[in-house]
Parts: sequence; structure tokens; C-alpha cells
Amino acid sequence: MRVVIQRVSEGSVTIDGSVVAKIAHGLVILVGIEHDDTAEDADWLASKAAQMRIFSDSEGKMNLSVTEAGGEVIVVSQFTLHASTKKGNRPSFIRAARPDHAIPLYEHFIKALEALLGKPVQRGVFAADMKVALVNDGPVTITMDSRARE
Repeated sequence: MRVVIQRVSEGSVTIDGSVVAKIAHGLVILVGIEHDDTAEDADWLASKAAQMRIFSDSEGKMNLSVTEAGGEVIVVSQFTLHASTKKGNRPSFIRAARPDHAIPLYEHFIKALEALLGKPVQRGVFAADMKVALVNDGPVTITMDSRARE
């Protein structure tokens, strides 16, 4: 399971012209799920994301989690995080999980994150054609892979 975590000053998800998620300050988390991923992977990544100290404290040092900074979170499924570009110029998505496996893990990740944050998490719609807009604050972008535990 892979995530891309972006610290944002604003973010939103729009589907068919309608805004389905919108935050001011917080995190936009893109989630890619492989066919071998488990609930343990989702739990590990949710814990890391919730506790990641990437918000500035009163001295301007990245020392606060999203909760401590009073931020919100949007989670968006993104199977393209598992693109393989080894051959040719057309990415292969063979490692990305099929929806019957990916959707329950996507939902598990969101529920685990909500439990850790103590509040609801906004989200995109799995497999929808989404327009994700954000203003990356910093910029701060962190990638993590549950297989590598980094």
C-alpha cells in the first residue's frame, strides 16, 4: 500500500462539477492499494499519517501532527500510484488491486484514520473521475510504502 501525503493550505475533490470534499488547512492523502495489501498495511499507514509531524509549531519548526495543528484530511484513492513504467511509455497497472480487494482496504484505511484523528475524514469516490485540487503548503510532500515500512 502506498500513500502520498501532501500538507495543504486548501484542497478539494470535484466529481461531475460538484465539490464532494473540501478542506482549508490539513492533508490531502492519495492512497494506492496492491493486490497483496492487508488491513495491517492500512493500519500502519493510517497511524503514520495521523502522527506525522509536518506542521509548524510556534517556532516555525515542523513539530505538529495534523490533529495538533487543527487540520482536516481528504483521502483519495489512486491506483496509478502502483504504475510500472519499466517497459515502453504506457504505464502498466498490473500491481494495483482490483476493486473487490481495494475498496474494503480503502474504507478500512479511512476508518482507521478517523479513529486515530477523532473526527471524520473527507474523501473522494472510489474509481470516479475526480478533479483533485490543492495548494501544497511548503511544499511538503511525503511518500510512504507499507511494504518497505518507509
